[in-house]
Amino acid sequence: MEQRKIPIIIDEFPYLIERNRTIPSQFQRIWDLHMRDSPVMLILSGSSIGIMEQEVLGYKSPLYGRRTGQWQVEPLSFEHLKEFLPWSGVFLAQVWFITGGIPAYLELFDPTTDFWSNVSRLFLTKGAYLTMEAELLLQYEFREPANYQTILKAIAERHTSLGEIIQQSGLDRSMVSKYLSVLIKLHIVREELPVTATPGSRKRRYRISDPYLSFWFRFVYPEMTAIEARQTSQVLERIKDNFPRFSGTLFELLTEHLIREKIFFPDTPINQLGRWWHNETEIDLVGISESEDSMICVECKWTDLSQNEARVILKKLEEKSQMIRWRNDKRKTIYALVGRKIAGKSEIRKSGYEVYDLSDINRI
Repeated sequence: MEQRKIPIIIDEFPYLIERNRTIPSQFQRIWDLHMRDSPVMLILSGSSIGIMEQEVLGYKSPLYGRRTGQWQVEPLSFEHLKEFLPWSGVFLAQVWFITGGIPAYLELFDPTTDFWSNVSRLFLTKGAYLTMEAELLLQYEFREPANYQTILKAIAERHTSLGEIIQQSGLDRSMVSKYLSVLIKLHIVREELPVTATPGSRKRRYRISDPYLSFWFRFVYPEMTAIEARQTSQVLERIKDNFPRFSGTLFELLTEHLIREKIFFPDTPINQLGRWWHNETEIDLVGISESEDSMICVECKWTDLSQNEARVILKKLEEKSQMIRWRNDKRKTIYALVGRKIAGKSEIRKSGYEVYDLSDINRI
């Protein structure tokens, strides 16, 4: 009969390493001499991706080669947000846009007040948890976070190419490239190419991976002086003015998340999924199925659409898709529209299009 292992869990292992740099060597000795052949499962966890990857998993770490597995904990799927907040799909989507489904953040929301009251209390109040969280996270990862903050602010303000980031940040090319490389390695920023581009393509764009950080650098970080001066109501009004455009960008990320979670297109195998662009022409999401010779083109619209408006968008999507160079002679193309609310979905589907809105997600 196989002996069950006793789990030993040490949370925030990086804190131990910061207090004593010999900790990995000590754990190597303990494991090799006393625990390797014992019925023990040792689990080390930590919030600092940099320290965990370098000091625990890295090639130069004394613990290198001793792990039997590793797992990066992901945020909750969108479908679980309703377990925290009994709100409608629109408000739950807005919560996802600013938290990304992090349970610790979701628990802070008060379901008895509205969305904007929670934003004011949690993000725009001096000393509040989510007002300070992003700054503390960066200080935890970086000894000198100022340049990283400058780059993240530029990306959050939609300066997404290398040239735009250099111009907006005022840093030289080598420094920006170096800092972007670190941010990508730590999963804070992701590098994007048109989904059909070759790996060596220079058409790179950069996007903040985490919705919370994206919201914080777009709206909270530039307003820290006003927040310190307790000008909460004025800051809130400025955010409301610009939030629809921000929501449009984050709705693309949410749609991508729902496709990857097989909530949208559950029966379609997708090998690659991402944005596509060529010069001034862009498609929000393109999914490719190599085995099926099929392609899904998706437009995401954070707005309420009439049936006629939806059909116009889908017709333009068909036209734009002709510019994509991928198996043009034999591919099957599915055209899809995802919106906040779309009228006449059943009629549009009869025309061969795929159409989803937040009411479809609510049926999960």
